[in-house]
Amino acid sequence: MTSPDLPGAEFRKSSYSVSGNDCVEVATNLPNLVAVRDSKDPYGPILTFTSKSWNDFLTGIRADAF
Repeated sequence: MTSPDLPGAEFRKSSYSVSGNDCVEVATNLPNLVAVRDSKDPYGPILTFTSKSWNDFLTGIRADAF
């Protein structure tokens, strides 16, 4: 799902990102929503996920399920 406009979204890069611009940025400050975008294109498409879906994804990554 994409959303072109999310007022109030505060995007940040992962602390695991190395210096450079090839990163994914995430905004977790929105109610019940997590937004993800490409740092090289901050005005481009934004993927949105429910907070539960995002947490399930992170749990899967931590469990090496992918």
